[in-house]
Amino acid sequence: MSNSNYIKIFTGNFITVQRIVSDLEKTNIRPVVKDQSESARLAGFGPSIPGQQELYVHKDELDKAVEIVETITSEFQD
Repeated sequence: MSNSNYIKIFTGNFITVQRIVSDLEKTNIRPVVKDQSESARLAGFGPSIPGQQELYVHKDELDKAVEIVETITSEFQD
């Protein structure tokens, strides 16, 4: 994954991230999920913020992906 081609669009808990991933994949957007706490655990370190995951998409898919994230996160705020 080239850092310059992928942009972070969301940070949140596992359940919300999985919901967003599911909706993104329905529109043929393939996000990358980064879980720092899992990486730290596997390396033998304690997690910095347990349960928080980051979601990245290719910069070419950014506009559509942000729309989907905003729709889903607004559902949780209502």
